[in-house]
Amino acid sequence: MAAPGELLQPGDYARLFTQQRPLLDVRAPIEFAQGAFPGATNLPLIDDEQRHRIGLCYAQEGQDAAIALGHELVRGDLKAARIAAWADWARQNPDGVMYCFRGGMRSQISQQWLHSEGGIALPRIAGGYKALRQFLIDATRSACTALPLLVLGGLTGSGKTELLEALPLDAAVAQHTAALDLEALAHHRGSGFGRHATPQPNQIDFENRLGAALLRLQHATASPTVLVEDESRLIGRCALPAPLRERTSTAPLLWLEEDFDVRALRIHRDYVSGQCAEFSALLGPQEGPAACARHLLDSLDRISRKLGGVRHQNLRQAMQAALDTGSDDPALAFGPERQAAHLAWIAPLLRDYYDPLYAHRLQDGFGGRIVWRGSRDELLERLRQGPLAGRRV
Repeated sequence: MAAPGELLQPGDYARLFTQQRPLLDVRAPIEFAQGAFPGATNLPLIDDEQRHRIGLCYAQEGQDAAIALGHELVRGDLKAARIAAWADWARQNPDGVMYCFRGGMRSQISQQWLHSEGGIALPRIAGGYKALRQFLIDATRSACTALPLLVLGGLTGSGKTELLEALPLDAAVAQHTAALDLEALAHHRGSGFGRHATPQPNQIDFENRLGAALLRLQHATASPTVLVEDESRLIGRCALPAPLRERTSTAPLLWLEEDFDVRALRIHRDYVSGQCAEFSALLGPQEGPAACARHLLDSLDRISRKLGGVRHQNLRQAMQAALDTGSDDPALAFGPERQAAHLAWIAPLLRDYYDPLYAHRLQDGFGGRIVWRGSRDELLERLRQGPLAGRRV
């Protein structure tokens, strides 16, 4: 087992993420909420109020006084509880590592206490959160330059996310092409209706998730071509980092084609019945459907200016008619018998609003970037034959 004083150095950073080592974050909760790494667990040495008091003491009286105050604030039963929580985590995560903000006093004290009083040696990270965060920023920039990249486009509802999800399940494709699902990392479907029942990560958490995912792709045994969905600058409230945005805006484009009726049905499945199931699982069978109904109406209202007054009013009336069942059970508005009523607003929204957004760019082949066009099955069959290069096929 690692010695209590072991420090993981910058040369070890990549393995932390490629091996997905469990991370124990001993920063205060407010720091953790502002930015964290994928899968990290926050078990702080000091809470937010204690951190505030120690910070004031440091500013007014210096480091020694601040350290003394910290030991005064975290002692006795509270200290024992902190150590017990770390020990439980370490036993469940024997390959875990710990860190604080800069890899200094807090993680060093936590490591020492855990070893001396809990009998467990846990490595800590030199440089802490700050150094790891910068490492992932640099790794994102490097991966965006180094990885072979293709962009997957298609009209709204054409099944781009489904295709990305299918890639790792197809052994012949997975040998040379990997998917990077930006919408999964951002926890948002990317459109005006794309919010999930649970919130998105903040911007820093999204960037950390993305950096870790790119790092794993870059360090894969076989260097894959990465297929990523065509996205705007924002996925909900999460902004693509500039290096990735610049790369995806010029990379070769595969265009996924699908019949209009199939796209409309997919929108209904994902954004109406599926979204209702998601809200219901979170809030229950009564409040969930009601919350989903509010979400649909609010989503339409958020794009009202782009739709124009008359079109927005007509679509809202059609949506409200689909949601109004004359029953006290809000779930009935999302049952299969209401599908046709929902398609009455989904179809014109696709045909008259979303599809025209792509019309001009499609006319010139997205500036000549389209190197392949076809259906989902045709694309998967083509990928089984070998990687798609950035040239016309």
